Amino acid sequence: MSTLLSLYGLKFNPFRPDVPIDALYTSPQIDSFLRRVELGVADGGFAMITGEPGTGKSVALRLLAERLRALPDVLVGTLEHPQSRTMDFYRESSAISSVCPSGPITGGLASRPSAADGPSTSPRPAVAPS
Repeated sequence: MSTLLSLYGLKFNPFRPDVPIDALYTSPQIDSFLRRVELGVADGGFAMITGEPGTGKSVALRLLAERLRALPDVLVGTLEHPQSRTMDFYRESSAISSVCPSGPITGGLASRPSAADGPSTSPRPAVAPS
């Protein structure tokens, strides 16, 4: 591969999933999607991205995560096993957002701070599947 990189003057393999963010092309459609999700998350909403294999979902999510990290009070995390059971989803989501201790959840519910604990200063989570 290094021969091809030098032949075409490339600094990295463009087919690897870890291409630097600043080297990714952002089409007008992707930029529009990123802006809409950014505004939605800023208002407390969420978004879901779906599509056929190879249509750029992972690249769009990398770009989105980078953009959301710049927002105040937004925490960006990654679910490592999105195909797992419902409890695994809640466990990973709560670990990312620090809602409950990082240990295993043994019951069906995780504790949440009450109004008596005072106002929450923790950032809102924005979770991206891996």
